[in-house]
Amino acid sequence: MSERESIQLTRDVNIVTIPDGNHGTLSKGHEVTIHQALGANYTVVTEHGHMVRISSSDADALGKEVGHLQTLVEETDAESVEKNCWEVMKTVYDPEIPVNIVDLGLVYQCNISENVNAGHDVHIQMTLTAPGCGMGPVLQGDVEQAIRNLPGVASVNVAIVLDPPWSREMMSEVAQVQLGLF
Repeated sequence: MSERESIQLTRDVNIVTIPDGNHGTLSKGHEVTIHQALGANYTVVTEHGHMVRISSSDADALGKEVGHLQTLVEETDAESVEKNCWEVMKTVYDPEIPVNIVDLGLVYQCNISENVNAGHDVHIQMTLTAPGCGMGPVLQGDVEQAIRNLPGVASVNVAIVLDPPWSREMMSEVAQVQLGLF
């Protein structure tokens, strides 16, 4: 999104403040300016200059359509589940950086194993751009929720690891070009 769009909220919405990750509410009538509309969420700036995130489930309060994630394949074998996991993680964005977490280099591992009852267990290891990032638990929850909704997934475990620490070199070439770093 290149152009900023100011919108008056049509109803109360739940928010997450950026960068500390605290939860709150913005009331109907507040004016916000969309800063970033990528993946399943909106990063907006309030009329008081605070940056907050609004979930796509509250997109209607912004006059937008509620986003729905689509999987690429319906098969539920381990290879298909892993492919879908990587694709759905590419729809999760850092709320301050217009790059998905995969291209940003935050996802270290995606392991798929058979569940004893049915389906597959998914184990994700990811990191943060900075230790102590308040948005870490929010991003972790985004990944867990997105993967949990995929076909063939029985359980999801998303672990935040800080070793090795994230660095700019972990970003894909595409991400570095997007951010003007390459």
